[in-house]
Amino acid sequence: MPFGNTHNNYKMNFTCDQEYPDLKLHNNHMAKALTPAIYEKLRGLQTPSGFTVDDCIQTGVDNPGHPYIMTVGCVAGDEETYDVFCDLLDPIIEDRHGGYKPTDKHKTDLNHENLKGGDDLDPNYVFSSRVRTGRSIKGYTLPPHCSRGERRAVEKLAIEALNSLTGEFKGKYYPLKDMSDAEQQQLIDDHFLFDKPVSPLLLAAGMARDWPDARGIWHNDDKTFLVWVNEEDHLRVISMQKGGNMKEVFRRFCVGLQKIEEIFKKAGHPFMWNEHLGYVLTCPSNLGTGLRGGVHVKLPNLSKHPKFEEILTRLRLQKRGTGGVDTAAVGGVFDISNADRLGFSEVEQTQMVVDGVKLMIEMEKKLEKG
Repeated sequence: MPFGNTHNNYKMNFTCDQEYPDLKLHNNHMAKALTPAIYEKLRGLQTPSGFTVDDCIQTGVDNPGHPYIMTVGCVAGDEETYDVFCDLLDPIIEDRHGGYKPTDKHKTDLNHENLKGGDDLDPNYVFSSRVRTGRSIKGYTLPPHCSRGERRAVEKLAIEALNSLTGEFKGKYYPLKDMSDAEQQQLIDDHFLFDKPVSPLLLAAGMARDWPDARGIWHNDDKTFLVWVNEEDHLRVISMQKGGNMKEVFRRFCVGLQKIEEIFKKAGHPFMWNEHLGYVLTCPSNLGTGLRGGVHVKLPNLSKHPKFEEILTRLRLQKRGTGGVDTAAVGGVFDISNADRLGFSEVEQTQMVVDGVKLMIEMEKKLEKG
């Protein structure tokens, strides 16, 4: 990724037509939104850290997308990306987040007591529950654009913050580059370890530079609360446990997240947040809450029902295989999670998962009985 702006200025020697990317075969939100007129308007601009519109769209130019799966096709390099390139990003956000307009305000609600129920999902059907989100630290550029020094500074801040946690959150940090084979295997077995990005979407966005420098995983002693440092976002925060007690998972998620934020605020580096976009993250698809609350749930009969897709859509939920995005379900077990990120609060999104999964389990039981 070019950090100097000289190259961007040099590109201005060529006309907009000569520089405009060929997007004829592309199926992503960026390709839908980027017109020659918008490109002409934005191509000479840069954010204070030197992130350009070409840096922003590179991943979507290099990856035409999937004929049936709509990818986003762009990333932010810093907090200001969303302002400087709003002519491109506002229509992408509106398209991706169900008509969310530039004038809309996002709601944040991390009061876990506002969640109703969630401690009674049938453990015969729900095998595990988790809630995750991302956070960006104010004052640093984002992973597609940061320098090595910045990335190391983010890691240092994160280690100081996480190592000061006590009680149920007391834990340990494992830097990727210093990890022993045994530690690595243990984290893989626990489904904790994130590996070097191999997805072309992440590689083209510049997120694997200098790997594994300043990347790591922190988790509490109970292995129910973990934080990834410098993967796709500065921080990925995950609360998880076996069984169907989503209420407890969400409580730990909210309490832990607020404790971490408090420590970062005291250090003069709060999380990136604003009224319109909520929490600001690298990928426009994660703006708002960045929250994905999901359960691994067994629905062998319902998933074969012709109305399964429609049920998910109506409940504002989405399905994946249990191996993550792009994987198929095995034995009728799906990873079911909220489809929304922006425009609904953390409590509302988790409530949709709790209520929706409960309803689907009732449907599954009825189908079992014929």
